[in-house]
Amino acid sequence: MARPVIAIVGRPNVGKSTIFNRIIGDRLAIVEDKPGVTRDRIYGTGEWNGISFSVIDTGGIEIEGEDELIRLIRVQAELAIEEADTIIFMVDAKAGITRADEEVAQLLYRSQKPVVLAVNKVDNLQRMDDIYEFYGLGFGDPVALSGAHGTGIGDLLDAAVAKLPDAQEEEYDEDVIKVALIGRPNVGKSSLVNAILGEERVIVSNVAGTTRDAIDTPFEHDGQRYVLIDTAGMRKRGKVYETTEKYSVMRAMKAIERADVVLVVINGEEGIIDQDKHIAGYAHENGKAAVFVVNKWDVVEKDDKTMQQFTNTIRDHFLFMSYAPIVFLSALTKQRLGKLLPVVNRAAEQHAMRVPTHLLNEVVADAVAVTPPPTDKGRRLRVNYVTQVAVKPPTILIFVNEPELMHFSYERYLENKIRAAFEFEGTPLRLFTRRKSDQE
Repeated sequence: MARPVIAIVGRPNVGKSTIFNRIIGDRLAIVEDKPGVTRDRIYGTGEWNGISFSVIDTGGIEIEGEDELIRLIRVQAELAIEEADTIIFMVDAKAGITRADEEVAQLLYRSQKPVVLAVNKVDNLQRMDDIYEFYGLGFGDPVALSGAHGTGIGDLLDAAVAKLPDAQEEEYDEDVIKVALIGRPNVGKSSLVNAILGEERVIVSNVAGTTRDAIDTPFEHDGQRYVLIDTAGMRKRGKVYETTEKYSVMRAMKAIERADVVLVVINGEEGIIDQDKHIAGYAHENGKAAVFVVNKWDVVEKDDKTMQQFTNTIRDHFLFMSYAPIVFLSALTKQRLGKLLPVVNRAAEQHAMRVPTHLLNEVVADAVAVTPPPTDKGRRLRVNYVTQVAVKPPTILIFVNEPELMHFSYERYLENKIRAAFEFEGTPLRLFTRRKSDQE
């Protein structure tokens, strides 16, 4: 189920990014030690009182002149408002109400979204008197806080989380494969959706998804039931959306979180850009099964080496997703379209696969015997026991004598040996090292 979304909106220099970092804590600093995973500070995840949510930070706008300031603030606010379930409207106690604040307030009135008014830079008791002016913005009681000192964050989160919508349970059976299509604008996501559904001609219904703006399309093929997850917003093309790449990532996040298998759609005619990595990286970090779909293959000039060359390019750019299969097709002509769903089925199956403990231990024991762990200052890692503790994605605990001796390269070696034995095609693997006593 997708997390609800909180957006932090306001003019520059009111402290949005500081509060953003306070809310997400050290989560953004937890990066995988794997090449190729890129991150964008526009979004993060937070948790408060047991409720997990995504956070949008609209900071970092570069301004040239007051008119440009107002225009850019409006664009940023409109985008965030559309994505958000609840909005934190941030203002500056020292500056008072500005024209830009009033501009944002007007947008928020029209949105009819829940708003929490946060007055930042209330760094001492004397500043408390400055918050009363902000009642004039019409959003009820302001929350006083200090990003610099970290005060008031709890009150802010109490208010913001209280305004989030109640989560809705999905009503799909376990055997339904939920497939999200993600990718930057103009790669042909909507065309691919239509090609898949048009080919099968068995659309059950178009129903509103459990997330705002999501469109779920159930269908069936060869006895297997699926749900295609797309977002209505992704189909609304316009200059603002095409030039604001960060928000297409935000849209993709909501679809990814609900999916079993993520189709990373790439424009075969244009090739790969950094935004493709942002979007695919989020699928990987969320532990979702993934398939690269190279669309518009019909218009690519090619010879007998073109497909292999493009495959190599994908592998070079997405080193962290070497497990994901690649399908070349054309949504327009339906060329090779029939190859897609069998690959999706395989990825979903591997994503949910559970390996018996004794087999897993045999494979790891053999791997350790062939290539023992290296020593570190006379100490050697000893692998005692291995077990799979979860699926979707497959998650494996490795119990050892001293976890700090598990070098990243040796963990990758064990992962490769496990993949060689059991495949796990299309799905990331999560390996965690624990001290032996942790299993007792």
